[in-house]
Amino acid sequence: MINQQLLSTTDYQLPAHIAIIMDGNGRWAKDRGLNRTAGHEEGAKVVRKITSYCAKIGIKYLTMYAFSTENWNRPKLEVEFLMRLLEKYFKSELKTYLDNNIRFRAIGDLEKFSKNLRQAIGEVEEKTLHCTGLTQILALNYGSRDEITRAVNKALNDDKEITIDTINSYLDTSFAPGVDLVIRTSGEVRVSNFLLWQSAYAEYFFTKTLWPDFTEYELEDIISDFSKRERRFGGV
Repeated sequence: MINQQLLSTTDYQLPAHIAIIMDGNGRWAKDRGLNRTAGHEEGAKVVRKITSYCAKIGIKYLTMYAFSTENWNRPKLEVEFLMRLLEKYFKSELKTYLDNNIRFRAIGDLEKFSKNLRQAIGEVEEKTLHCTGLTQILALNYGSRDEITRAVNKALNDDKEITIDTINSYLDTSFAPGVDLVIRTSGEVRVSNFLLWQSAYAEYFFTKTLWPDFTEYELEDIISDFSKRERRFGGV
């Protein structure tokens, strides 16, 4: 049962790093007889809402799966729309970041994106560099296998011994702690090549809620559930 009024989170064991697989935009639109692009537009609004809420309650890192290395296989028109939506998002959301003291970081292989999109991403990263609250991380053209492969190759090129610490230092997320809580919306129960290394000891939560319907109320319930779990990290 989802709370309809936000409660105080002061008694919760807040996760330092939440990761979200934002799934269900297309199904949300289909259920309403709309084009899939309408679901992506609505989903972008929820990104703003959930990011602002996480900043408000004191979450330090929030990683959101925005575009995977496999998403290029979607219909060309949908991919083109998503690229335009991303560019629009970065041009419109800077005020949200600054008003909420949110630092923005992008992870993934950005080289496949257009020059304009890469510039928009870089501008928001630069202009939020001084922010000290939540760090919002968007995974863009991201796949965990690709990330780990790139990390290992960079380490080898630098003549580094391959250890856990070495790989950690070469990952796209080297600036962030490991993931504490992974959430996937839409009812799918899989991790889809997302932060496999970083989530080795994360707690997982799967909800049937489609991403455009996901609210801060449900997120608070999930955090409450997380705070009651005993995390042993392989110990007793």
